[in-house]
Amino acid sequence: MRISHPTTDRGDSRVVVVGGGLAGRVTAWRAAQRGLDVTVVEPSDARSASRVAAGMLTPASEAAFGEEPLMEFAVHSAGLYKGFVAELEAASGTDVGHHTTGTLMVAFDRDDLAVLTDLHELQQRLGVPTERLTSRACRKLEPMLAPSVRGGVLAPEDHSVDPRRLLQALAVAGERAGVREVADRAVEVTDGLSVRLAGGGTLEADQVVLAAGCWGNDIALPEPVLPTLRPVKGQLLRTRMPEGSEPLVHRTVRGLVKGSPVYLVPRGDGEIVVGATQEELGHDDSLTVGGLWKILRDARELVPGVTELEVTEACVGLRPGSPDNEPLLGPTRVPGLHLAAGHFRHGVLLTPATGEAMAQALTEGTLPAPARRFSADREDNT
Repeated sequence: MRISHPTTDRGDSRVVVVGGGLAGRVTAWRAAQRGLDVTVVEPSDARSASRVAAGMLTPASEAAFGEEPLMEFAVHSAGLYKGFVAELEAASGTDVGHHTTGTLMVAFDRDDLAVLTDLHELQQRLGVPTERLTSRACRKLEPMLAPSVRGGVLAPEDHSVDPRRLLQALAVAGERAGVREVADRAVEVTDGLSVRLAGGGTLEADQVVLAAGCWGNDIALPEPVLPTLRPVKGQLLRTRMPEGSEPLVHRTVRGLVKGSPVYLVPRGDGEIVVGATQEELGHDDSLTVGGLWKILRDARELVPGVTELEVTEACVGLRPGSPDNEPLLGPTRVPGLHLAAGHFRHGVLLTPATGEAMAQALTEGTLPAPARRFSADREDNT
């Protein structure tokens, strides 16, 4: 059942967004731009996956068999990014580190190259521009690649951003648009759409957006409209080249090493993010020697020069995975209660499309056509 939430003429102007990650921040900003009265609830010790993510905008290299509709939505969101970044940077005065040099996917051995070949065929069917490259062509683009690299695929339209800068920009743009923030943790949403806080306060709302990632399941709701979101642990390293050194990589490099994925994402300021594990271990957010060793082992096979990098930070985040690994967006069967959740590996990439979808859901009660498959009230997720 689709719940209609008309515009502010019906008095649905007070919106509380629970969660200050990218999904929550972009929802708040876009809703405030539509004239809604928006409050974001986010604890001061926030643990959102957005603060840890590498920031790859890679619909081509994220393509997976069986996820074609999701990839079409990802391509749609990627197409919004250029205008989205320009608008957000102007609104916030913050550079979000949009890096537009493309992504190079490379294979360590013949089996990995066979996987990339199949992936390239899928990309072609989805209409995603990619180009098969020989090992020599790969090393011409990225001279620091290991000579043993078997070949690769170039995705020139796969870009990246710095998620921490993106979060900061959304927070500033939201504040300038009138978004208020409460540093607390939501513990319950009542039938009357009151949001009860851990600190004892209560926020009254006409509409509530639950965008708390894999911690959303800890919030009591009037009905079980949020399926169990499983935490998927990711460990990664933030590194930097020694001062005065040539760049290790010039674009995002994603590789397969004996079937295991690894990536290096360069920033404009010289930082390189190396990651990441994908572990189904519940809410365990501990950094482990084994996880970090695996990342470095595989990265060294593809780019031996990673051994020269200075480690500046080791990070761990919990991605929110829905039962079908697809996002949950828009109205639920509880009138006025919306979801912006379950983005799993694609939270950064889907940020512009999430903002577009949630703004329409909050003002018109419907999702735009590209997002309708991912409706929060779809039967297989409730």
